[in-house]
Amino acid sequence: MRAAGSFSVSPRPVDYKDYYQVLGLEKTATKDQIKKAYRKLARQYHPDVNPNDAEAERRFKEINEAHEVLSDDEKRQKYDQLGADWQRYQQAGGGRGGQGGGRGGQGGGGFDWSQYAQGGGFSSGTDDPFGGAGFSDFFSSMFGGMGGGSSTRARAGQDFQTELELTLEEAYHGGPRTLNVNGKNLRITIQPGVEDGQTIRLRDQGGPGRNGGPSGSLYITFRIQPDARYSRTGNDLTMDVPVSIYRALLGGEQVVETLSGPVKINIKPETQNGTRLRLRGKGFPVYRQPGQFGDLYLRLTLTLPQNLSEQERTLFRQLAELRP
Repeated sequence: MRAAGSFSVSPRPVDYKDYYQVLGLEKTATKDQIKKAYRKLARQYHPDVNPNDAEAERRFKEINEAHEVLSDDEKRQKYDQLGADWQRYQQAGGGRGGQGGGRGGQGGGGFDWSQYAQGGGFSSGTDDPFGGAGFSDFFSSMFGGMGGGSSTRARAGQDFQTELELTLEEAYHGGPRTLNVNGKNLRITIQPGVEDGQTIRLRDQGGPGRNGGPSGSLYITFRIQPDARYSRTGNDLTMDVPVSIYRALLGGEQVVETLSGPVKINIKPETQNGTRLRLRGKGFPVYRQPGQFGDLYLRLTLTLPQNLSEQERTLFRQLAELRP
């Protein structure tokens, strides 16, 4: 008979989570593949992108949890070992959570969940860097919530991600911008020449570290808005320049507005429609290489006069008779 007031505690049942499946990865995924998959999914399901969407919030937490485990060598090794044992346990007829009624937390096939449980910490953690409700019972049972639990090992803070929209002119000139990241205003300086989809990393601007660990990083991805005037290829720009038929035939000077200011070009007589001119150094600035620029290509498009007067019609008929 058990002594009065004494009792035993065993882990409550938890559902196994396939973190590789959460991130859409194979078990052989490299650290770089894990990081890329995490960033893509975190951006897709981030609460700022999906306000008031409970399912997106659930997926976001699940993605963060999977990344927390698979990006950490120690956690991943422990998780992978559990996966193999859990599979054997299920094949032997074990039930949910790996208990199955055996002594000491052992179930069918000799599976012993207690060897994986982290210090009996079975309440969901609340140290979620994105302000959520914490990690799952499965995670907390293995790692004691965010790896804190009974462990005092220093841990780096969570990495954050955000996107910043820029016009083509803003990307050309660069300059200071203020971002609001998790309620904190952050002033950054954009280097001229950033590209659409380019991501920069700001160290120590992510979540706070744990147990003396360093803060995480902030990753900013730039989204350059399309510009009706220019098309961009690397550091080169192309723009259409309308030219009157008279100037195309007779030649002359014309002023063109560029991102660096007005430029005077010389149009040769009898210039054909679609002629391309190259302005060296008038394209986009080369990123982090001050004073270096791509080229600007001008595509001359001839414009025909409209609402001709009778006198103009007569002159064009005479010209047509001279050049049948």
